[in-house]
Amino acid sequence: MKLFVGLGNPGPKYAGNRHNIGYMAVERIAEDHGFGPWKGKFQGSISEGRLGSERVFLLRPETFMNLSGQSVGEAMRFYKLDSPDVIVFHDELDLAPGKCRVKHGGGHAGHNGLRSIHQHISPQYDRVRLGIGHPGNKNAVSGCVLRDVAKAHQEGLEELWRGVSGGAVHLAADDTSKFMNAVALRVNPPRSSTTTPKPKVEGAPKAPDPAPAVDTRNALQRLADKFR
Repeated sequence: MKLFVGLGNPGPKYAGNRHNIGYMAVERIAEDHGFGPWKGKFQGSISEGRLGSERVFLLRPETFMNLSGQSVGEAMRFYKLDSPDVIVFHDELDLAPGKCRVKHGGGHAGHNGLRSIHQHISPQYDRVRLGIGHPGNKNAVSGCVLRDVAKAHQEGLEELWRGVSGGAVHLAADDTSKFMNAVALRVNPPRSSTTTPKPKVEGAPKAPDPAPAVDTRNALQRLADKFR
């Protein structure tokens, strides 16, 4: 049994924000894999379903970002899970938009949602870091995460969701390598060859043989060439 947590802030005001990219990820998994309806529980909303053979609960804490750990802790204790059974999807400033990485344990790097989860369940949980890009100035970070995803990044984000959703079965099975492969195939698909041989057409007429070269030598030159 696994608990997938998508971080964000509740309400339509924040729905498209970069900070809500975790919400977007679990919502896409729920939609693509036929999870049950979202229900209010654990100071948030939760949806239940299966990914492969694994029973999975999707949780969107609705306590606001800096209190996310309250919701996660309640759900984890209710389902009698350990912190390694929890996988948190969150926005990551240090990755470019559309990029994704998996991290096992570690620090919170100043992320308020992760900081709160650390306090309630310990740091020993997995994270799916979803890139939003850094504004380049630490003083601009707060404004950056609370703005909507740029239109220029929407197409890349859609491919990221497809990869995350497609690889979610592997994530639930603790196979992060296969999960990352599924994401990479969507975000960076292999390039097809640009030189393809022309197909042969059955019954096509054969190209004529090239015309023989014309001998322009006179009789005397031809006779002289025989004795060289």
